[in-house]
Amino acid sequence: MNILQILPKLDVGGVETGTIDLSKELIKRGHKVVVVSGGGKLVKNLIEMNAKHIELSVDKKSPFTIASSIKKLESIIKDERIDIVHSRSRVPNIIAFFAARHTGAKFITTAHGYYSNHLISRVTGWAKFVIVASSVIGRHMIEDFKVPHERVRLIPRGVDLDKFKFNMPISSPKSEYKIGVIGRVTPIKGHGFFLQVIARVVRLFPKVKVLIVGDAPKNKPGYMEKLKLLVKQLKIEKFVEFTGAQYDIPKIMSELDLLVLPSVGQEAFGRVIIEAGASGVPVIATAIGGAIEIIEDTHTGILVRPGNILEMVNSIIKVLKDRELSKNLAIEARKKIEREYGLVKMTDDTIKVYEEASKKKNILVIKLGAIGDVILVVPSLRILRNSFPDAHISVLVGAEAKHILKNCPYIDELILYDRKVRDKGLKGLLKTAGILRRKNFDMSVDFQNSKMSHIISWLGAIPERFGYDNGKLSFFVNKRIKYLKIKATPLAEQFRLLKSVKIDTLGASTYLEIWPSKEDFLYVDRLLKDAWVNSSQALVGINIGSSARWETKRWPLKNFAKLSDMLAEKDIRVVLTGSKDVMDSVRDFMKLSSIKPVNAVGLTSITQLGALIKRCKVFLTGDSAPMHVASSVGVYFIALFGPTDPSRHFEPTEKGIVIRKDLKCSPCYKSKCKRNVCMERISVEEVYKLIIGKIEKK
Repeated sequence: MNILQILPKLDVGGVETGTIDLSKELIKRGHKVVVVSGGGKLVKNLIEMNAKHIELSVDKKSPFTIASSIKKLESIIKDERIDIVHSRSRVPNIIAFFAARHTGAKFITTAHGYYSNHLISRVTGWAKFVIVASSVIGRHMIEDFKVPHERVRLIPRGVDLDKFKFNMPISSPKSEYKIGVIGRVTPIKGHGFFLQVIARVVRLFPKVKVLIVGDAPKNKPGYMEKLKLLVKQLKIEKFVEFTGAQYDIPKIMSELDLLVLPSVGQEAFGRVIIEAGASGVPVIATAIGGAIEIIEDTHTGILVRPGNILEMVNSIIKVLKDRELSKNLAIEARKKIEREYGLVKMTDDTIKVYEEASKKKNILVIKLGAIGDVILVVPSLRILRNSFPDAHISVLVGAEAKHILKNCPYIDELILYDRKVRDKGLKGLLKTAGILRRKNFDMSVDFQNSKMSHIISWLGAIPERFGYDNGKLSFFVNKRIKYLKIKATPLAEQFRLLKSVKIDTLGASTYLEIWPSKEDFLYVDRLLKDAWVNSSQALVGINIGSSARWETKRWPLKNFAKLSDMLAEKDIRVVLTGSKDVMDSVRDFMKLSSIKPVNAVGLTSITQLGALIKRCKVFLTGDSAPMHVASSVGVYFIALFGPTDPSRHFEPTEKGIVIRKDLKCSPCYKSKCKRNVCMERISVEEVYKLIIGKIEKK
């Protein structure tokens, strides 16, 4: 693989050391390594190991510099044929995210700190995978940054055991003991707390020399001076030495008798703990952040409560005086480091993440339409799953259709976009787009092809967006195919789009499916039992309504009533179905008909309707969602078409029959009509004959 790591600078620090160590191990295994940074003293280390370093101003927060760096990084990714972009800090995350999106490289981040939740930090969670060094940071990314659990990968940092040689602590007392605090000199590291501890330690145990290794960051220039002033106030100048930044940490570790990590804020990991453990240096750390996961208290180190001066004083004196304890802590720590925190293991685990990112696609299917439209997308979901068996497939649906795909075996996840209530307006749109961004999709297949669906896929920062060039803000779709105004079935249109994804649809199955549960069938059994339906009695389902805005799709109610009476003469029980908004039609039906039907109008969910239709011998419906439900459960059905064109809305099946009158005015796609001739001309007798023929044929 060709791997690019990006970080602000290559000076001293845990992030920088981790980058160098990983690069060394990747090169050893035959991978190409490119590192992009703002430069620094460790660049020479990269060059010595034959890694390529490219200097960019990725440490600057200026919007203009960031925009310029994105373009430059895009060129680097293309020129170096980069497969993986691994970003290790917040500003580089922004640059790397957009550059990777524009080039198709896989974007990985490592969360190196306990970040505050603002926009710059949130980009960390937009990666394909987010690597964390400790469970503390993993929980932080999941709970505070809403990164899905399945995209977080726990990989503790690894130490190069060839560099950090184990030196057993000597058993006899020494004339002087060296204590080290190693790391950036910032308030979170607890240096002020530690100096107050040392002021008490030296009164009881004066054989101590303290090394404060590290520099204060440039944005806190006065902090180091405050610490030096505190040293004077505590009158411990002869015991404390500020060494500044040091690059040969193995050498420093070889001189120490004790390492202290006095942090008072959340630490992501604590790299110096494992470096000390590898070197045979006992460790005392505050019980906070990643230290809790590395140190087994009193076994591989000592943990004390953050800010507890007395507890820290007693622990330091105990470890320095009790040489046998010091020796045992060092031995057990080294065993644990070799077992869990070696550089080889870290590299193995990181490469697995790179390989998973390269191979596993994250696919979003967009279908925000009504119930029937969502049922019609099932064959395409089946094809996508067969074509990408290892992919994570999500479907973005509207509120009314969410139950249809609840038990669908071809998808991994449903994402709800409730445009009318919960996610109404611009705020809801941006919120949903944010969810899509965090899920880091590689591609979207837009079967909705509306203005809204095109916008949301673009806002979701999905690199490959497949859809139709239909004039509905299609410029937001970057993998467009021409919309042809031809009379094609719904699946024929969908399959055209799938072909643009390089999926072979030739000979693909077009049957529809829904998945009623066991509970759905039990509910239907109770419903029919309460209506005194005999188990041997033939049932014919009649969907008497249609969408409120499509009055023209409805067959006259008098026809339904007459048909029901004719069926009753054959001892066939009629089951009425429909949504709650056709309750008035049911009351009018009762006045026109002499039978007592099973009235299921408004009483079923979409999957319960599927279970109910499954109990019918034949189902009669207009051009509406129940037509697709009947097709999905494999029941013979008759579809009455008038103002709409069956060649565009009816998916051919052996168990489906269309009745339609060939009139000059049809199809008109008008929702209202004074005469509604197209539906009036469909006679009761021809429908009755087809129903009886199907029942008797069985």
